[in-house]
Formats: sequence, C-alpha cells, structure tokens
Amino acid sequence: MQTGSKISSYKFQLTMLIGVFAAFALFGMLYGTSSQGDSSDTYPKGFRGGACTIETEALIVGYSGYYLPVDYEGSQDPMRSPYVPIQCGRVPEPAMLNISIDLLYPESARDFFFAQRLVKLETAGNQKQQKEHEVLSIPAQQYRSGVITQALRLNEAGQYILYLNGETPEKQIIQIAVPLKVGADWNDHFRTLFSTFMKKE
Repeated sequence: MQTGSKISSYKFQLTMLIGVFAAFALFGMLYGTSSQGDSSDTYPKGFRGGACTIETEALIVGYSGYYLPVDYEGSQDPMRSPYVPIQCGRVPEPAMLNISIDLLYPESARDFFFAQRLVKLETAGNQKQQKEHEVLSIPAQQYRSGVITQALRLNEAGQYILYLNGETPEKQIIQIAVPLKVGADWNDHFRTLFSTFMKKE
C-alpha cells in the first residue's frame, strides 16, 4: 500500500515537472524570446527601454513606434495622446504608424545616405514563396540628427518590411530590414493575456 502511494507521489512530481517545462516552452514561443529574454534577430537583448535593436556588420539601429487606429475619430481629452506604443513592430490592427529609427552605431552613420522602402509581403496562389509589393519609396538622404522618422499608413493586416538601404564611405552596402506585423494572431492574444497577469499592481 505504501509502495503504491510512493509511485503515485513520483507520478505527480513528474507530471508537475513536465508541466513547468511546458509552461516555460509556451512562454518562450508566445514571446519569441530565449531564456535570456533576447530575440534571435535583434541585438542586444532585442527590447530595451521601449526600443528594439537590429545589428549588421556596419550598423546598429534602434527602432520604436506609436500607432493610431485607422478608424480613430478624436478624443475628448486634448491632454491625452491617442497614440499607442508598439513593441518591436507589432501593430495589433490597421493603423497610422509613426516609426522612429535611431542610428546608434557608428556615429559616422549620420553622414551616410539612406533610402527607405516599405513593402508588403504577399503570397501568390498556392506558392509558398512570398513576393514583395512596394508600398512606399523615399530617395536617399542624410540624417544628421541620427534619427529617421516616418509616418506610415498601414491599411491592411499582414507582414510588412521597412528597408533602410545605405552605403558607407568605403562603398560597403548596408541594408536594415525593420519588420512590421499588422494584425494579431492567436498567440498574440495569449501574449496579451499573460502580460496583463504579469503586470504589477
């Protein structure tokens, strides 16, 4: 009888251990992070102080944004901003998006010429390959302040990419791809739910 009780206890402990590991795995999948909290395509730590970062061999940028729903009609409180911050390019619904890209490193990047190109990824028919449909193109120019700001109107849900194309004085080609996802998937709803429970009172 005692042996059966011990076996039941071991089974319960094993079940609990598997449950804890499954919870960690689910949390990592929902938030797209590793155990260190960083995202594989961003640097360092992917998200810090309201901005996400992307690194290439020649350039490190930080980007952040605020969105205003397309159907926004106005606020009764003029002191309160209607714009909502986004995290790493995740826009929950079609919106007007104000995005800011900071040229973090090297400082000489302020002398580079950068062109911008916004594309929407589209899948044609049964093909698995995605094609880029150009939405906006801005000619190359310098950004002496080190900050590139852009107002974008994203009317449709889907995956977008804002390309930042430039060239160093040594003729090294630079291309930064800023991902912008418009619309929420099922895992985004779970992410929002978990974030609500994790907020401190």
